[in-house]
Amino acid sequence: MEDRCAFVPTHAGTNVLPNTPLFGRLLRFASRTPGRIAIEDVRFNHRRTHLELLSDVLALRQTVLNTLDAATLERLERRDEVYIAIVAAGGYEYTVAMLTVLALGAAAVPITPALPVEEAAYFVEKSRAALVLVSSLDLEKCCHLEKRIASTSNEHFRGVPIGPCTLTPPLARTDIHISSDRALEENAPAVVIFTSGTTGPPKGAVMRRSYVFDCALAIADHYRLTEEDVMLHVLPVHHATGVGINFFPFLISGSRVEFRSGGFDEIWMWERWKEGAVNPRRRITFFSGVPTIYMRMRRHYLHTLVKLPPDELAGYIGGSRQFRACLCGTSALPKPLNDFWTTLMQKRIVQRYGATEFGAVIKARLDDNKTPDGSVGEVVSGIDIKLSEGSEGEILVKSPHMFSKYLHDPAATAAAHDAQGYFRTGDIARREGKYYFIMGRASLDIIKTGGYKISALDIERELLALPYIAEAMVVGVPDDEFGQRVAALVSLQEEGLSEKLTLGALRRDLGSRLAGYKMPTLLRIVDGELPKTATGKVQKKLLGPRFFPCPGYEKVEDVQRWVQVGVTARL
Repeated sequence: MEDRCAFVPTHAGTNVLPNTPLFGRLLRFASRTPGRIAIEDVRFNHRRTHLELLSDVLALRQTVLNTLDAATLERLERRDEVYIAIVAAGGYEYTVAMLTVLALGAAAVPITPALPVEEAAYFVEKSRAALVLVSSLDLEKCCHLEKRIASTSNEHFRGVPIGPCTLTPPLARTDIHISSDRALEENAPAVVIFTSGTTGPPKGAVMRRSYVFDCALAIADHYRLTEEDVMLHVLPVHHATGVGINFFPFLISGSRVEFRSGGFDEIWMWERWKEGAVNPRRRITFFSGVPTIYMRMRRHYLHTLVKLPPDELAGYIGGSRQFRACLCGTSALPKPLNDFWTTLMQKRIVQRYGATEFGAVIKARLDDNKTPDGSVGEVVSGIDIKLSEGSEGEILVKSPHMFSKYLHDPAATAAAHDAQGYFRTGDIARREGKYYFIMGRASLDIIKTGGYKISALDIERELLALPYIAEAMVVGVPDDEFGQRVAALVSLQEEGLSEKLTLGALRRDLGSRLAGYKMPTLLRIVDGELPKTATGKVQKKLLGPRFFPCPGYEKVEDVQRWVQVGVTARL
């Protein structure tokens, strides 16, 4: 039997949104009276309702349609794959751009504005993006990117500013329609998230259209999100956490997303937290950070806030206790940090395990005090997970929200799965009952030394438990005698300690915590913080060889080397 759409004209137009669960949901929010704020952008002081948001999306979509070349328009009409890049930090313009791309039936390729033009060009050319939507703060970069791409790979490539299509007069809710055409294919591409590139050039993980609604709904259900919730969003929006955890789940729940992009400022953050405690209308219910953020906020609290008079300090403490939940992703939260925040907030920071390609598949439940210390929680309902060696080994995943492919790289897509179709994560974990503990990356965090196989993360946890250690990274360095040496790169809590700390003293302090074969035999101390990516990750694959070059670490003056018991050498 033929579908009715085969006999009637296409239902499309300036004010017609595609037939998808996402836009149906957003239009229902837009139809409510009075309207609620969907997006607040601290940088531009924008506070826009769902109706204003959809009106701006329709305006920008028309501008894009007027800009695209005829061949790309035909591909959109046929519902072929079309990719459109977005260069914008988290905020209102980013939101309008993301929804505009989805309203076109295309797939969004978010790119951080922090990248130089040549690196941004890699992502544009890898995705074969038809054009780029660019924020008001990045117009100059857009001009250079447009010239670079148009002159080398796509003469039709153009940049379209997002700003002029924002803050347009809102349409009447009755003037916006959802198409009566067949629903867009939920398996089609919606968002491309590039991997960090620690094991080679970044690969574009293509997330299906179900990622922006059904996957988001699963996360919203897990955290029990409602229209009363407010997410303070400070993370990059070109990575999985910023898009898939902090953005779409709150958007489809009718919650308010408050963006504060740009460089992280712990002083501003504490003031904003305090504001939420003293003014109920400014309360924040969810906050999501990475260990670096929580570390910097703890440092400011201990160095500055605790010195305030008790009545003034109480406002900041109240700010830390206003949340329904604080989340931590990207990397594990070290125990000393976890303990500090648990004491201050009077509840745990909620952790999870996941990856770009398959989402968050292991999570701790809200208000679950039974999750053991160090565990990332239990397997989410509906997810098929196994460990390669029973109760320990590589995590193998099948998830309904898996990526569909690595963009234009079928060989890498096939190689990422085992013979049974499980995604090979490369992460090693152990299971105790229903709870999972992450041991690290198979290629980076499992060190083989003197016949032992040890977890670098276990050593890092013990280093971070020392009161003078702020950050720690442990890697294996090739060695003829032991196979690998255990090398520790650390930063310290206070300046001026670096000249006093020796490897011998460090090993003595670890004596009651670590077996002898797990002890670091190489130590290097850095000033300030360890170098990180935009998402707060410490890239061991890059930093290991950089700080402990092999061959040659013996000649680096700052590397302390364990020679024999009680003796260290600076070579």
